[in-house]
Amino acid sequence: MSRLRLLNLSLLILFPIAWAAPLMKAGLLPLFSLSEISVLSGIGALWEKDKFLALVVVFFAILAPIGKVLAMEGLLSGRLSDRVKPWLYHLGRLAMADVFLIAIYITVAKGIGVGRLEVGWGLYLFTLCVLVSLGLSIFTKKKT
Repeated sequence: MSRLRLLNLSLLILFPIAWAAPLMKAGLLPLFSLSEISVLSGIGALWEKDKFLALVVVFFAILAPIGKVLAMEGLLSGRLSDRVKPWLYHLGRLAMADVFLIAIYITVAKGIGVGRLEVGWGLYLFTLCVLVSLGLSIFTKKKT
């Protein structure tokens, strides 16, 4: 098995860990303890308020990245033809949308100045997963 395939398949383990890991810790005032926020807890909170928005986040944060990893595996293993590459490109763009949402949330929360926000280790892991996935796409595109 090639190193690219192993790296790609490792994302099937790392993405779920990143979804459960704390992306950030947020609190209303500096005196109160901070609540950990993960992708999964965020989806759970959204589900209570707005089911449609929760489903959109599930698609962008969970289904699109896993779909991209599985499609990349099919491409790297030779099970899928090169005709999949344009679809893989678009799927990769969809999978990146959640990173921009998280960046917007952090920017807005820090801009309000009412509460306290600390970045958690899960955000770094999640970002690493997205960057590895992006790098695999770029390297695979150049390689063929």
